[in-house]
Amino acid sequence: MTARTRAFPMLPRALVAATTVALLGSISGMRSAHATPSSEGDAAVKNGTIAYVLTDRYWAVYETKDGKAECPQGMNDGPREQFKKLFPEGKKRTVVEAQLMREGNQWHPSTSPEPFPFHEAQGKVSFGLNLDGKVGPADFESPEGEKGIDNQMYRVLGCIANYRNSGTIYHFENEFMRRYNNDRMIIELSGVDSLTNDNDVTVTTYRGLDGLLTDATGNAFIAGGTERLDLRWGKEYIRKFKGKIVDGVLITEPIDTIEIPWGVTFETSGYQVFRGMRLKLKLTPKDAQGLMAGYVDVDAFTYHLNTSWSTHHHSYGQLSSPSQYRAMRRLADGYPDAKTGTNTAISSAVTVKFTQVFLERPHDTMVSKN
Repeated sequence: MTARTRAFPMLPRALVAATTVALLGSISGMRSAHATPSSEGDAAVKNGTIAYVLTDRYWAVYETKDGKAECPQGMNDGPREQFKKLFPEGKKRTVVEAQLMREGNQWHPSTSPEPFPFHEAQGKVSFGLNLDGKVGPADFESPEGEKGIDNQMYRVLGCIANYRNSGTIYHFENEFMRRYNNDRMIIELSGVDSLTNDNDVTVTTYRGLDGLLTDATGNAFIAGGTERLDLRWGKEYIRKFKGKIVDGVLITEPIDTIEIPWGVTFETSGYQVFRGMRLKLKLTPKDAQGLMAGYVDVDAFTYHLNTSWSTHHHSYGQLSSPSQYRAMRRLADGYPDAKTGTNTAISSAVTVKFTQVFLERPHDTMVSKN
């Protein structure tokens, strides 16, 4: 007699097995307070609404196997390499003349001629979207062959090791986004008649307040969790814009300005500023995957970088902030300044993955009335 049958001496084996399975199922259902019970096959669209929480995001850098196609001259130098070239051994210098001068250049970047060679990403292929509706000589083709792809940010980041799939920023920006709740980006689709085809849906972005629901490994994300919406302190992240669903793909209209929660180290409450941002996401009842593309504000991007990552951390992936700033300014292709005519933003794309969640709104008394 096994331990299981000894525990239920008067019950048939089949009933013991069924009882055990039911108990295990109950225990599993209690693992997360945010899990929402539902039977297999239930539609995730409730009252024409479905929501997703961001679980993965990476600056869209198209990489070949050995990197030679896009970076034939190799990776760019970082702070340590540049410092060694600027201040070779053999001459004594003060801290002000050397270290502080370089730090000053990082916080007060210049568009003067680059004192070091900067390797822009080459090739004709890049992830991204056609943001301006045109096909120009500087545009890319998507891996699927779509022409007119606007992603000049790829030319800047493509040969900086930090942003490639083995880089520090590539890994840790995503890691911290998952770890810290103040980075929780949510999209809610309303007015949804079908996740396959719908000519008119409304997309609303929010910041959430809760952690992500994962499986037992902690590495995969499970649909059906719950996210409380931050309608008070996260009001600046709430934006509404229109879209449509075509053959299961959500395509949104551009939104002029949007801030995306983007804190990084030590739970900093950072954000990125996108102009003309739009989404292209393959939808299922459980997840949404694709691209978030638009024009990134150059100054806001540089400020976020310097306040989130020290020069020490830039060095891990050979990222020179002053050199990167010059390249971003040189390749900026959108939103010209009204007075100078200088472009203030650069076309970009972020690969993203979302997981379906149910939303919980705070009581009306918790919402700021201002």
